[in-house]
Amino acid sequence: MSRPKSKLAEAWWDYTTLDSDILNDAAKLTAHDLVQLSRPGFTVSIYETPQEFYSAQALEYITAWQQSTPDNPTGICGPIGPTEQLPIVAQMVNALDLNLKSKEAHFWGMDEWVDANDKPVDVSHPLSFARCDNEMCFDRIRPKLALLDANKHFPSGDLTEYSDSYDAVRCVLMQGGQGEIKHWAFNDPLPRTGEFSNAPPSPEQYLSMGTRVVGLHPVTIMQNARTSGGGNVSMVPTRACTVGPRETWKSETVSIWHPGHHDNPFGIRLTALMISKGICDSSVPMSLLAKHNNVRFSYLRSGIGSVEVEMH
Repeated sequence: MSRPKSKLAEAWWDYTTLDSDILNDAAKLTAHDLVQLSRPGFTVSIYETPQEFYSAQALEYITAWQQSTPDNPTGICGPIGPTEQLPIVAQMVNALDLNLKSKEAHFWGMDEWVDANDKPVDVSHPLSFARCDNEMCFDRIRPKLALLDANKHFPSGDLTEYSDSYDAVRCVLMQGGQGEIKHWAFNDPLPRTGEFSNAPPSPEQYLSMGTRVVGLHPVTIMQNARTSGGGNVSMVPTRACTVGPRETWKSETVSIWHPGHHDNPFGIRLTALMISKGICDSSVPMSLLAKHNNVRFSYLRSGIGSVEVEMH
């Protein structure tokens, strides 16, 4: 039986092509149900206040960097979304007098936009992710404590070199958010073309992909316009560089943070359900994290919401 076409973009795969039973089960989940989805290798936590939520997210940077030594450097791969934790990270580093330079600590950016020629944008671009990381976090750390420039890795140059750095340095944790198309970084569903006209890539096919330049699902383009550009779609690139599943699986832990404004109440339920139950489908890339051996989902309670009909 053929799968339905997407209700969002018929030329693409996405979660609207799933079996309706999965979608209906996800819609029924309460906040209590979400916590009950925890299992070995998958932990669900709920934070009561934004202060607790973003402080806990920032602490993941600190605990990853505290493990680093010159002989055994460690690092964290971090997102642009959420970003509220980034100034807190800098504040914590300064308050703790944590010398990232002497510890040879590392940081990986998850993704970066590319221009019409598939060249990564530089920090002069208003939506540059590297620019955001620097302005909101790294430039706020006292210079004597700051990361070495050589230890900041962004997918904006030699992508092979970027990918290889995950073999040279221990990535303690890959931290991210969840987009409306159910991605981490820019690991979007694929277009419904060629060999994937009738079925999306198998989990094995999708998980084999490394850092690469990707075309973005229309929902991702619209989301980034909404969250970063006041809805101005024309300023948002349609392609980007992204860390791949291959590098993600070199990270010891994958930690996903749900404040409630990057994806909606339905979406943040769907992926938790699929990961908990081991339902892997590349039309929902986040579901493939079910195959990783240490995944954490953290929710802000006020962002969990409900999946009910409300006419406004």
